[in-house]
Amino acid sequence: MASLKELKGRINSVKSTQKITKAKQMVAAAKLRKAQAAAEAARPYASRLAEVMGSLAAKVAGQDNGPLLMRGTGSDQRHLLVVVNTDKGLCGGLNSNLVKEAKLQARALEAAGKTVTFYLVGKKGRAPIRRDYPNGIAAGYDTSNVRTPGFDEAAAIARELIAMFEAGKFDVAHLVAPVFKNALTQQPVTTQIIPVPAPTSTVAVDSVVEYEPGEEEILEELLPRYVTTQLFGALLEREASEQGASMTAMDNATRNAGELINKLTIQYNRSRQAAITTELIEIIAGAEAL
Repeated sequence: MASLKELKGRINSVKSTQKITKAKQMVAAAKLRKAQAAAEAARPYASRLAEVMGSLAAKVAGQDNGPLLMRGTGSDQRHLLVVVNTDKGLCGGLNSNLVKEAKLQARALEAAGKTVTFYLVGKKGRAPIRRDYPNGIAAGYDTSNVRTPGFDEAAAIARELIAMFEAGKFDVAHLVAPVFKNALTQQPVTTQIIPVPAPTSTVAVDSVVEYEPGEEEILEELLPRYVTTQLFGALLEREASEQGASMTAMDNATRNAGELINKLTIQYNRSRQAAITTELIEIIAGAEAL
């Protein structure tokens, strides 16, 4: 049985930890509001850009000399998984779920006879992926030296991915990133970003829309921007997901610390009462002996 001194030390230690988790919860809650607003504001832009891309792609469909980013290499043998993890921990199961999704996609592709490599964004997903795929890390991008990664970082990642694609390093690239639902739910989602997927439908106003200088010229400009926008959206969703998961995790940790403090306090009081009772019995027994 632990001594009173040990119990007191454990109570003080848990209280100190509780103060830290409470502070982290409050910081994450403050950051979440801003990150959530940014992620939600970017979604309509990405959606509208996808509609424009669909309209343009429908007009140039079937052309053998179309942009490489849209027509692809003609093969789907080599796949690159762009996995967007966080740089910091203490955010619940967010990173482990992203890694799980990436490995699930990799195994499915390998089962189909495809070759899989990884492009890693963020520090937290590197170790578990490298453990299972020690020779499968093609490249990566470090966002840990930037306070809040934004459009510039997304553009840099897009340029590197497009350069790798044009150099023949892969045939298809998939983006594995979280989608922020709420503070409790962040869903890992896999989407193809290179080559830019062909549209399944076009908007109703396509027939009356004319593009200047021309569809092909606009596509050449918009295709890299589309890839950048997808990556930018993923970084915004990652930030919101990280803060939401961190707030929830720290809230749970704070609650658990409170419960542990209560249990230790009860144990401490019982041990203290038992010690006092023992001392009284010894005093009474000594007095009777006299």
